[in-house]
Amino acid sequence: MDTPLDEHAELLVREIARRWLQPAPDECLACYVWRMLEEFGCAGTLRFAAGFRDARMPRARALERRLQDAGGFCDCEVLYNTVREAVPFPDDARPVCRGVTPRTIQPCALWRTRRW
Repeated sequence: MDTPLDEHAELLVREIARRWLQPAPDECLACYVWRMLEEFGCAGTLRFAAGFRDARMPRARALERRLQDAGGFCDCEVLYNTVREAVPFPDDARPVCRGVTPRTIQPCALWRTRRW
């Protein structure tokens, strides 16, 4: 049985969104959150940090508490309060993530943690 066009379109959009929201294989938490905030803005929650956790480390349920303990109560605060730029970023472009090993929340070499 063929799928109606609207159902097929919805499935396609969901798959594109899933891929778009997926962290790159070696992308760090800070770069992922920054990339998502540039695209979608902050909703006052840890939705992107939690999405990163769900994709990379689904059992790491303490991530939100750790971020909040460091002052990251929403995604934008993760960038403002928990990490800082290792060197100033150019105003006109976002640097490419330097990469991290899987299953870590530590930032890549572009960032330094403020406190964890």
